[in-house]
Formats: sequence, structure tokens, C-alpha cells
Amino acid sequence: MWNKRRRQFLHHAGAVVAACALPGMAVAEETWSSGTELPSFKLPEGAIDCHMHIYDDRFPVAPGTTLHPPNATVDQYSLVQKRLGVRRNVVVTPSTYGTDNRCTLDALKRFGANARGVAVVDSSVTDDELRNLNDGGIRAIRFNLSYPGATTLDMLAPLAARISALGWHMELVVQGARLPELESHLAALPCPLVIDHIAHVPQPGGLSSDAFRTATRLVDRGSTWITLSGPYVDSKTGAPAYEDVAPVAKAFIGMAPERMLWGSDWPHPTEKSHKPDDAILLDVIASWIGRQDWQQMIFVTNPSKLYSFV
Repeated sequence: MWNKRRRQFLHHAGAVVAACALPGMAVAEETWSSGTELPSFKLPEGAIDCHMHIYDDRFPVAPGTTLHPPNATVDQYSLVQKRLGVRRNVVVTPSTYGTDNRCTLDALKRFGANARGVAVVDSSVTDDELRNLNDGGIRAIRFNLSYPGATTLDMLAPLAARISALGWHMELVVQGARLPELESHLAALPCPLVIDHIAHVPQPGGLSSDAFRTATRLVDRGSTWITLSGPYVDSKTGAPAYEDVAPVAKAFIGMAPERMLWGSDWPHPTEKSHKPDDAILLDVIASWIGRQDWQQMIFVTNPSKLYSFV
């Protein structure tokens, strides 16, 4: 299967890079995903994509932000959903919009009952605003400490206390190398914590890194979740199999399958020169999980509870 998949990946990568007139590039521009074939792995009924973004130039970018991808719309993502066989999703406000969550809330309205959201707020947010976000489908707030933006470390504990009353959780994206210095802050949070992108454990040396040891201690405490998403961000071996990231992901899965999540990271905003093949990404992550009962937990049961789909 991997030889076949590798040939497909190379074929579609070449199509995207070669020229705009080729079919592969048209597909990439339309959906921000390389390739056209269906995944080999069939997602279980009720699967949830826990990490994706919408970009829409109807909404202004925040001053000082550095990541400004082109439009990636609800309609475009819906094509990717159909290809992957996933109906439910979690829209995460990207750093591009700062604390302006209108793009995410607009997307949630369009997706309807099959979607939930993750907002970005700062300490100025009012209780009424939090309740309005909750009514709009928001179930968590995100702290992005990887890019300069709206949230800072001193806001972490006060905001965590406020969202805990709503039954929300905190989502964190940060360089793995910073996890040791943040450990005491994260361990003291009064709400569940989700660390995005396989905890950004750095490569090479993932399993032997201080970042991995810190993340495992947090997971062992029982209230930290890991999103299996974006392996390309930290991989040095690269697509399609991400052989260096795989042992890290498998270690997390083996520790606590009941607190693992899956996310597509569509439209892959960090990948500017070449967009991954979402079908191959799904196949790779599913192969890391292996056991069918764990796949059911990670793709369906875990996110259903965490994001209040049930």
C-alpha cells in the first residue's frame, strides 16, 4: 500500500509544482489539498476533524500578524470533507484575525449543527461576550504562543478560570522546546488542555527531547489531550510517512488513546510551497493508531465529548 501511496504522492506533488495549467494545480487552488483520490482508510461514522481553519478576506486581518494565507472557504473545505468522508469539524480561529472571531462564527453558522469552534480572546473579553461565543458554537479558546499575537502567557490562568465555568477547554500551540518552561503553568490549569500538532515535539531526537518528556508528564496527569495533526511542521524526513514524527505520535497514542484527537490542519497554512495530500495524511495518522477500538475513540468518541457534540 505504501509503495502505491508514495507513487500517488509524487505524482500529485509533481502536478502541483509543474505548472498552473496542469490538473493537480487546479485542484490545489480549489481545495488547498494535493491529490484527488480517496483515502484508503474509511473514517468511522461520526468522525470529527478537530483542527481546521477558515480564511475569508471579508474579515480584516489583525495588525501585526504574520500569517496571511489566501481565502480558504467553507465551500472549499466542504469538498475536502466529502473526499475524506467526514461530516463534523471544529473551526479554529487562526492567528491572522487576532481576537476577532467573526470569521469563525460566520463559518459555524454555515456549517450548522455539525460544527464547533475554538475562539481567540484576551483578558478584556466580557462575560456576555463569552456567553455569546458559547451560543455561537465555541467550546474552547486558543493560546498561540508560536506567533506574536493577541494572547500572552500572563492571560493564561485568569482566562482558564473563566472558561472552566462554561465547560470549555484551553488549546495551546507553542514550540515544543518551550514546553518545559511552561509546564508549571499548564499543569495548574483548572480546565482541560489540548496541545496542538503532536505537541510540536522537535526533530531530530523527538523521543529523547525535553519537550517530549514534558508533554508525557502533562498527559499522565489526566487532563491534557494531544491533537494528531500537522506532522509536516516538525518533521525532517517529510512526506508521505513522516517516519521521524511517527514514533512520537505512537507513544502518545499508546499512553492515552482516550485523550487523543485527530485534525486535518486544513488548509495547512504553514505549508506555502506545497500543500499536503489530505487523503494520504489521513491514511498515515490512521496507521499510527492501528487498533480499531482506538480509532473509534480518537476519531469519534473523544472529540464528541470534549467539544460537546453529544
